[in-house]
Amino acid sequence: MKFDMPLSDLQQYQGINPKPDDFDAYWAAGLKELQAQSLDYELIPASFQSKAAECFHLYFTGVGGARIHGQLVRPKGQTIPGPGLLWFHGYHVNSGDWMDKIGYAAEGYTILAMDCRGQGGLSEDNLQVKGTTLKGHIIRGIEEAPEKLYYRNVYLDTVQAARILCSMENVDENRVGAYGASQGGALAIACASLEPRIKKTAAVYPFLSDFKRAWELDITNSAYEEIHYYFKFIDPNHEHEEEVFQKLGYIDIQHLADRIKANVLWAVGMEDAICPPSTQFAAYNKIQSDKNMLIYYEYGHEYIRTLGDKVHDFFADLLEE
Repeated sequence: MKFDMPLSDLQQYQGINPKPDDFDAYWAAGLKELQAQSLDYELIPASFQSKAAECFHLYFTGVGGARIHGQLVRPKGQTIPGPGLLWFHGYHVNSGDWMDKIGYAAEGYTILAMDCRGQGGLSEDNLQVKGTTLKGHIIRGIEEAPEKLYYRNVYLDTVQAARILCSMENVDENRVGAYGASQGGALAIACASLEPRIKKTAAVYPFLSDFKRAWELDITNSAYEEIHYYFKFIDPNHEHEEEVFQKLGYIDIQHLADRIKANVLWAVGMEDAICPPSTQFAAYNKIQSDKNMLIYYEYGHEYIRTLGDKVHDFFADLLEE
């Protein structure tokens, strides 16, 4: 299924979702708020353990006092600081199985995999409710001030997680990467844009980009469907359409992309109907740092064969002192 633009057009596409005039000030204020947040964290040994790695539940306090959970997996017997990897999960779910990270830990990486507040893991979103809300996160806070947008706080949580990982004695802060797919890919991009110490970022078909383009493609079978249903049930005459997309611009990763200093590996499936290629190219085309796009012509939003090996090789430079 080819439903988006030709590749030649995608490579020039700059996105259509508006960027708020005070975008930079908005994120400067968010980072200033985060600066007052302690880097203290709690480690609780996990019931799952490995001969190659130590596994912990890690808890820290995010903006607004939310209790944020992550999995910390670090090599056993490490004597000198090594590389760190931030690991971000897809929409609705959680950080996944401990075993997913053991291979990287066995090679010397310390992995911090963060649960997004209020989704399928153990992190709380106490600014609104406690416990999971499953869906609707794109439009959470859309009728309030931009500071109430759900993803503002999640993006700042990724920065807090990065700062905590960089502060650990067994981690070399100059060798830290970020990795994720779908929502996780968007968070890896956001984290790298807001925390300049991130050296390498691997983003697999990222979500949360060019919201207006996704809406114009009439995506009602994906995470972007929330925008469709917001208009259908809350604003059926689109009286607030301009305001809605203006607010979504604050959390649109395409507007953060030009801040990235990291080396970026990006993977896109040209048949992706969940996170359409044009929404991804809108962000990718704005990255000014070293970057490489892996194009998978017959793939959609799915497991991509051989990609895991390429991501592994991409991060391998971090293993060098």
